[in-house]
Amino acid sequence: MDDDAERAAKAKKGSPFLSTAQAAFFVGLSRRTLEKMRVQGLGPIYRKHGRYVRYHIADVEAWSNAHLKRSTSDV
Repeated sequence: MDDDAERAAKAKKGSPFLSTAQAAFFVGLSRRTLEKMRVQGLGPIYRKHGRYVRYHIADVEAWSNAHLKRSTSDV
């Protein structure tokens, strides 16, 4: 887990692209949950770089901001 956090921090400083594990850590989800959300079309938008899935950090932040709630009764 610390390795993912360190890689996510380095990625944010350098490359704007995150792996699935880094993006999941960034938003506090498991890698598997983010993978399932990607299959269902519910997660943040992503890119394919060859065979690799990459998330742009701005897209992950935008997706997260789109899910802001003020109350547990918000839908």
